[in-house]
Amino acid sequence: MVRRGVLLLVGLALGVTPATPQHATTCLLTVIIENGDVYDGRGSDPIVTDVGILGDRIAALGDLDACDAGRRLDARGLAVVPGFIDIHSHGTRGVFRYPLAENLTRQGVTTAIGGPDGSSPYPIGEYLARLDATPPAVNFGLMVGHGTIRREVMGNENRPPTTAELDTMQAMVGRAMADGAFGLSSGLKYVPGAYAETAEVVALARVAGYFGGIYISHMREEGLQLLDAVRETIRIGEEGGLPTQITHHKVLGAPMWGRSTDSLALVDDARARGVDVTMDQYPYTASSTGLTILFPTWSLEGSRDDLLARLDDPVQRQRIKDGIIATLRDDRGGNDPNNVVLARCSWDSTLDGMSLAEVLSVQDRQVSLATAAELTMELQAEGGCSGIFHAMREEDVRRIMRHPQTMVASDGGILAPGEGVPHPRNYGTFSRVLGHYSRDLGVLSFAEAIRKMTSLPADRLDLADRGVIAAGAFADIAILDRDAIDDPAVFENPHQYATGAVHVFVNGVAVILDGAVTGTRPGRALRHER
Repeated sequence: MVRRGVLLLVGLALGVTPATPQHATTCLLTVIIENGDVYDGRGSDPIVTDVGILGDRIAALGDLDACDAGRRLDARGLAVVPGFIDIHSHGTRGVFRYPLAENLTRQGVTTAIGGPDGSSPYPIGEYLARLDATPPAVNFGLMVGHGTIRREVMGNENRPPTTAELDTMQAMVGRAMADGAFGLSSGLKYVPGAYAETAEVVALARVAGYFGGIYISHMREEGLQLLDAVRETIRIGEEGGLPTQITHHKVLGAPMWGRSTDSLALVDDARARGVDVTMDQYPYTASSTGLTILFPTWSLEGSRDDLLARLDDPVQRQRIKDGIIATLRDDRGGNDPNNVVLARCSWDSTLDGMSLAEVLSVQDRQVSLATAAELTMELQAEGGCSGIFHAMREEDVRRIMRHPQTMVASDGGILAPGEGVPHPRNYGTFSRVLGHYSRDLGVLSFAEAIRKMTSLPADRLDLADRGVIAAGAFADIAILDRDAIDDPAVFENPHQYATGAVHVFVNGVAVILDGAVTGTRPGRALRHER
């Protein structure tokens, strides 16, 4: 551990003068965080020093004993780290419903990027203006969703766009980028994104790239066709001419377990030839999304009424059932109806938290993949549910996590305890990496884990003044008790806040102080600056 010495860095541009005994009053700061183990966010070992905040910026690092401040916080023995950046957030609605974002701030998250998996608000400018008017506790930015754009122009149709439609979609992406989107997201496993050919996505990605944005993809497949999907994602980045990210990288289904060695090799090979491709990941062996993920994509074309009509047709129903059985066997179902758990059924909350196997048993039905497929179709006809799918292997999770180009991201939302039995990633992603995987298992060093949550996503998003502890950077800071970091949220009882965050600052304002939520909302709408 490097020990503190004289003043190391001073933000002179911010008007802070180095303090001396004769000129102590010239060093005036808002907050001084004293004697903490300061991690810069770049993966370096920590140094014991002080951090000075002036307004919304970090003004100084070093021995600040002679400086005056409105508040001094003793961080002796605590980790002082950049606020975490969640590059994959489903919080576009929750940020207004739960603006204190306690499930994020209690982990140390200070920035979230919404609009993933091809689904985003639109127009982007209107959304960000609303966020300007009603700021949350955390910073929030957006990707523009390919699926959102496609649905607006083409509906839910399974066909290529006409030239005119593609022109319209490109113009819409351009408008979103001009309004401040950080890039283009896609959900090629979901409709309508699943109906797009690679060339269509490349054409839209080029527009995002022209504006300096990135492409982040929920790939077309994460099970049997995983490697083809990785190749497609790399191709889109290469032909689109922009940085590319595989989001929530995982390996689904027993037939593919262990193949993360191959998927990561594809990433390494692409990077070796100059393709800028990275990844993000959540630290769990289960995924979560709507039950329609189990349906063959052809069956989801059009409206809900169209799907119901197909389910009423015996021939089409059998085709759909066969497709669901295959997915349950080889992909998200983990070959066992116990592995699919209902997270939320808004039309019948008594089902929340029950597996398909448990529902079948309660109904005195045989438990099999075939009956689970029938139940899935019945649930969708009633109104649908979200689910949790236990179909990953711990070995792959750890291997992907160790890769130097893998960031930590939740794939969760902004929510509060109450509704359903959601995935614990909503409450514990970042704390689980720091506590379970870094401190307890040693999968990553603490400094490397912090890098994956801070400077790595910040660099990806061109957030030059966030994700690091440095003079002049925005004062997004988390002060953590490393021994107390824990993620008590579990699949059976997910509505539990993480522990270990002692103080958290967003733009220089405390949102967590002495372990308590302050109620302040200093977050900002973030716009990508070309």
